[in-house]
Amino acid sequence: MLANRYEWLIGLRYLRAKRTQHFISVITLLSMGGIALGVAALIVVLAVMTGFRETLQNQILGVTSHITIRSFTGEVSQFATVLQSVSTTPGVSGAAPFISSQAMVQARGRAIGVAMRGIDIQREKQVSDLEKNLTQGSLERLAGFGIVLGKNLAANLGVSLGDSVTLLVATANVTAMGTIPRMKRFTVAGIFNSGMYEYDSALVYIHLPDAQALLRMNQTVSGIEVKTPHPESAVAIQKILEQRLAPLAQTESGFWIQNWMEMNHNFFRALRLEKATMFVILFLVVVVAAFNIVSSLIMSVMEKAQEIAILKTMGATSRGIMTIFIINGGIIGLTGTFSGLLLGLTLASNLEPVLGTIEKVFGIQILSGEVYYIDHLPSKVVFSDVVWITGVSLAISLCATLYPAWRAARVDPIDTLRYE
Repeated sequence: MLANRYEWLIGLRYLRAKRTQHFISVITLLSMGGIALGVAALIVVLAVMTGFRETLQNQILGVTSHITIRSFTGEVSQFATVLQSVSTTPGVSGAAPFISSQAMVQARGRAIGVAMRGIDIQREKQVSDLEKNLTQGSLERLAGFGIVLGKNLAANLGVSLGDSVTLLVATANVTAMGTIPRMKRFTVAGIFNSGMYEYDSALVYIHLPDAQALLRMNQTVSGIEVKTPHPESAVAIQKILEQRLAPLAQTESGFWIQNWMEMNHNFFRALRLEKATMFVILFLVVVVAAFNIVSSLIMSVMEKAQEIAILKTMGATSRGIMTIFIINGGIIGLTGTFSGLLLGLTLASNLEPVLGTIEKVFGIQILSGEVYYIDHLPSKVVFSDVVWITGVSLAISLCATLYPAWRAARVDPIDTLRYE
C-alpha cells in the first residue's frame, strides 16, 4: 500500500515540478493538446458521418419505399392480385402500386428532364412521406391531371401552385405528320420539399390513372411499393415476399424484388468506407501525439536520472520506477483524452450553429445542396463510437509510456552517482 502511494506521489510530482529544461514542459503540453485535438476531431467527424448517413437514409426513405416489387417484363399486369397478396403478408405496413418513367416537363419556355411517378393517392400515404413533405397544395388535387413538383424544379420552371405545365413522355403518337411524343397539360397541384436536392430538382408525381392513360399501359403498373415497420426489417420481409409471390411469378415471368439497401447499395457502402477511412486518418493524429509523450518522457528520464538513482539506492525497485513514469505518461494521455472528449462532444452537439457562424464571418457556403445532397451538416454521436475512440486513445497513450518507463527502470545508480 505504501509502495503504491509513493509511486503515485512521485509520478504526480514530476508533472507539476519545475524542470531545469523547460522545453520538456512544452512538449508535455503539446502532447496533451495533440491527443485532445485528435480525439475531438475523431468524435466530430464520426458524428457527422453517422448523422449524414442517417439523414440521407431518412430522406431517401421519405421518397422511396422499403421494398420494391417489379416484373421482369417491365409491367405487372395482375397488380390487383399481387397487391392483395402483398398487403396481407405479415410484417407489411403498407403497399401501393406505382408507375415510373422518364419524361420532360415544359413551362414558360423552359424544358427539364424528370423522373415521373404515377401513384395511387390513398395508398401512397402508407408507403412514403410525400404528403408530409408537401409545402403547398395537397395530394387529393392530383386527380384530373394534377401534378406535384419538387421545390427546386418548380423554382427552375418558374411555376407555382395552380400554374400549368406540359408533360412529354417517350410513348409516341403516330400522325400524318410523323411520330411525335405524347404530351399532356397538367395543373400544379402541389410542391414538395424532401430535403434532397436531387429529388427536389428532378421528380414529379401524377395520378396513377393519368399515368396509365399517358403511357398507354392499359390497367398495368410498373411495380408495387412496400413499407415495413422498420427499415432494418426489410431484408427479412423481402424473403417472405419472395416465397409468397412464387406461385404468381409464373404469370408475370418472375418478380424482381429489391429492398432499399440493395437499391442504394453503392451509395451507403461508399459512406461506410469513407467513415472507416476518416477514422484511420484521424487516428494517426493521436498516434503522432503519442510520439510526443514518448519524447517528453525520455527527456524527463534523462533529466531526472540522478533522482532515479537516489530512489533506487533508497530501496525503490525497477518495477516501482517503471510505475512512476507510466503514471506520469498515463496522466498526460488521460488528460488529453478526456479534454478531447469534452471538446468533441461540445462541438458535435453545437455543430450547425458553429458552422453558421463561420459561414457568416467568412461569407462562404461550406455545404452546398447541389454537391452534397443536403444543405446542412447533421451530427449524431453514437455511444459505441465514443467508447472506441476513448479506449483506443487511452491504449495508445499507455503503450507510449512503456519504453521510457523501461529506460528509467534500467538506470544504474552506481554509474549515475559515481561522479556526483
